[in-house]
Amino acid sequence: MHDERRRIEERVERVHTQRVKPAIYAASVPFTVEAWQAPGEPVPFEEAEAAPYTPFAMDTPWGPPWGTTWFRMHGRVPAEWAGRRVEAVIDLGFVGDWPGNQAEALVHLTDGTPLKAVNPLNQYVPVGNPVRGGEAIDYLVEAASNPDILADNFSKVTPLGDVLTAGDKPLYTFRRADLAVLDEEVFHLDLDLQVLRELMVHLGEHEPRRHEILHTLDRAMDAVDLDDVSGSATAVREILAPALAKPAHASAHTISGVGHAHIDSAWLWPIRETKRKTSRTFSNVTALADEYEDFIFACSQAQQYEWVRDNYPQVWERIKKAVEKGQWAPVGGMWVESDGNLPGGEAVARQFVHGKRFFIENFGIETKGVWLPDSFGYNAAYPQLAKLAGNEWFLTQKISWNQTNTFPHHTFWWEGIDGTRIFTHFPPVDTYNARFSGEEMDRAVRNYREKGAGTRSLAPFGWGDGGGGPTREIMERARRLADLEGSPKVVIEHPDEFFAKARAEYEDAPVWNGELYLELHRATYTSQARTKQGNRRSEHRLREAELWATTAALHAPGYTYPYEKLDRLWKTVLLHQFHDILPGSSIAWVHREAEAEYARVARELEELTAQAVTALGAGDARVFNTSPRDRAEVVRTPEGAPVYVEVPANGSAPLAAAEPPHPVTVDGLTLDNGLVRVVVAEDGTLASVRDLVADREVLGEKGNLLRLHTDLPNYWDAWDVDKHYRNRYTDLLDAESVTVVEADPLVGAVRVERSFGKGSRITQTITVRAGSRRIDFETDIDWHEAEKFLKAGFPIDVRAAHSSAEIQFGHVQRPTHTNTSWEAARFEVSGHRWVHVGEPGYGVAVINDSTYGHDVSRTVREDGGTTTTVRLSLVRAPRIPDPEADQGKHRLTYALLPGATIEDAVAEGYALNLPLRVADAAGAPAPVVSVEGEGVTVEAVKLADDASGDVVVRLYESGGGRARGVLRTGFPLAGAHLTDLLERPLSEAATDGDGVPVTLRPFEVQTLRLAVGRR
Repeated sequence: MHDERRRIEERVERVHTQRVKPAIYAASVPFTVEAWQAPGEPVPFEEAEAAPYTPFAMDTPWGPPWGTTWFRMHGRVPAEWAGRRVEAVIDLGFVGDWPGNQAEALVHLTDGTPLKAVNPLNQYVPVGNPVRGGEAIDYLVEAASNPDILADNFSKVTPLGDVLTAGDKPLYTFRRADLAVLDEEVFHLDLDLQVLRELMVHLGEHEPRRHEILHTLDRAMDAVDLDDVSGSATAVREILAPALAKPAHASAHTISGVGHAHIDSAWLWPIRETKRKTSRTFSNVTALADEYEDFIFACSQAQQYEWVRDNYPQVWERIKKAVEKGQWAPVGGMWVESDGNLPGGEAVARQFVHGKRFFIENFGIETKGVWLPDSFGYNAAYPQLAKLAGNEWFLTQKISWNQTNTFPHHTFWWEGIDGTRIFTHFPPVDTYNARFSGEEMDRAVRNYREKGAGTRSLAPFGWGDGGGGPTREIMERARRLADLEGSPKVVIEHPDEFFAKARAEYEDAPVWNGELYLELHRATYTSQARTKQGNRRSEHRLREAELWATTAALHAPGYTYPYEKLDRLWKTVLLHQFHDILPGSSIAWVHREAEAEYARVARELEELTAQAVTALGAGDARVFNTSPRDRAEVVRTPEGAPVYVEVPANGSAPLAAAEPPHPVTVDGLTLDNGLVRVVVAEDGTLASVRDLVADREVLGEKGNLLRLHTDLPNYWDAWDVDKHYRNRYTDLLDAESVTVVEADPLVGAVRVERSFGKGSRITQTITVRAGSRRIDFETDIDWHEAEKFLKAGFPIDVRAAHSSAEIQFGHVQRPTHTNTSWEAARFEVSGHRWVHVGEPGYGVAVINDSTYGHDVSRTVREDGGTTTTVRLSLVRAPRIPDPEADQGKHRLTYALLPGATIEDAVAEGYALNLPLRVADAAGAPAPVVSVEGEGVTVEAVKLADDASGDVVVRLYESGGGRARGVLRTGFPLAGAHLTDLLERPLSEAATDGDGVPVTLRPFEVQTLRLAVGRR
């Protein structure tokens, strides 16, 4: 047989694209259209309905960046269309084939009922099937002219990312607004051809099935009447039918498809636009559920549900109906799909608490799994926290983006730092926006790494981020692929069903221990420093407010615990932990608003804390310690004078001077407090740090070396830092001034001022205080660089085999060597309040109050000693998607802690992030809780969410070993229960008078619910 493959394939391509597709709509008539551009921000339907409209013609430009234009459309179904399937077809001027991130619209009936959205790859609105003919069709269409920030594939700096800079030039040209007859036979022919063509090209050249399909398509083309595609469609489909009817092989891989629409809660659009995106997509989804009874849609992010519930009640009712029918599956059990590295441990717990509780209260459903397809890596505390929230499985997709190493599993048990395991799946289709293309089906089977042991994988399908979710075309592909030779078998089912089946067949799946590190997007630990600092401050202020509100509720008659305010503030913080806000990868508008929101949260939490402290009664000045460790340190009075005080953990003490163990002396640029001696060089770096207790030098080279790197990643500026950033740098060694600014027996400080680059300045105050080995670097940066990366390095004279970095409820160890590509890929990593490096018998910690990114490396000095260098990432200057990212003023503090154990790092990490608070208050109520025993750390103290008056305490083992202790209460204890994260009792806890004995495994988290007895 002659080889005619190319001729046939090109023939099929042309007939399909040039004849069949244009014939899907058999006839059309235009709408009459009028328009009104809303001034400023979006307006309610009622206001738009009453607005003055003017005639609008097709091919007219419309829509300034971030604008809203309402279109009033009137049409009448021609009488001769009676009995046909009629749809409205609307093309707002969509750009290319990108399914989202551009213009979109929500179509309303004239009574305000949201009907369906219009999106780039979903342009139709059902009118009738069949129509009677003669019906009047009237719509009011809210169209959003959101700019296509992705237009240049993230290679172009653009002002479009903020309404303040985007200008007012129209972005789109309206192309079509028609009533049209859908030719259902041609519609299905189009899908038949798509499925067979895509299947064919991904079968091997040696496969008989490929050649069978090719020649079937050739015969089908002979049957196409090029002048009457509609009239010949049935005959063509009959020729194709046998090829579509051949069943899949018995051993074919099974793909469990579930509808999905990944909607970023903010990213290339502000939060206000996400609220509208959810209404559009959810309208589409509920409409599709009415059309396809076998359709199932999985949707996470309780925050987005709440937006729809509060702003689009009619859409909300349709969602509830779909949930009841089993077609809509709430998943994820988190408030938002948060970043996987940066939120604090308690914040991750509250993500689960608020997310799961929303689904329970609104749908009566307890979600079973964690749904995080798109976050930029996943901390090793997730398995335990997920299980403590009642979850049974975990799903992500993002690790498939690794640049260096291919993750070895698709289905596995993920083991966290405490030993908890959770059943986990990475869909081998390598996307969470699948459409069941031939390429995707082939990729899923080829990628799947569990062959021989597992037989199934998951494929979330549908267009996200404003693409409108799953479409009827995708559903039709799924139906054709349900049992088709040469293809994996596609079944539409609930994610819970998939995970149950996958676990049943593969209970002994392999185990992956530790973090799921994404070998990409490492700059998200640093970009948009003010957003990150706002998150860190908010988390700690929430801890303060809850602790002192609980104290006041127990000890101050008449005080009312602020349940609703704390709930609202927590949800604000949780929202901004979304995986494109907190990582710093959103447009300028998003981060501008985030900074404003964090400022508001700070004001409200300060007010709540002050109210709680005031409620304890007026009196002399007291010092309040919110941290979980007793403190003996220097604090400033309201007048600014330093005082050395001792304060119990979670409690308070009078502002009365205690005797420090050794005064601070200042000799030139040398600061000495009897514990450490710090020598500041003339260039402002640290020439020496001497640990006087251990009698050893801490530094191997210059300390606190500020290094400015050129930082231009290959792609994704705000997201990525590539390894080559290390190759070009400038050490900031020119100091304008190095001066002693405080020489007090309690405090010694040297200030270093530098200017550099394009008008940037750094002022650092290096401070040593009485009684403390901690050396603080209070840092003010006025930053005006572009595509630069600033780091602060501490070359420490220890040979550390690994570093330990704090994560949620514990720490993770990472090798300092680069023996394999897996270690080498971790050239930038994340941590929370501290990083610790050490050798047997001695360690040093680097502590911070704002930053997350860092790197740790080892070098050998000329004297033969080993230096382990810890470098904190302070600030970046990416220009895409926010051209002004990180520009301006920053204030942060980091610290060096010589002679530190892990326990010391834990204690000082809390201390730096929870400064002692001085306020007037009467009396000294005992701390609500205190701990007897080492290694038991109290993370949260609050009243139970059910307003029962019970006290809830979350604690964990913080050192990586086993811990025993007693949790003592400062109130009569009537009973105790161990609970899950949602404060639901798991078992009764033994009590011992006013205490609860506690035993913890390494890094174990426990939540205790304490009943308050009568006084």
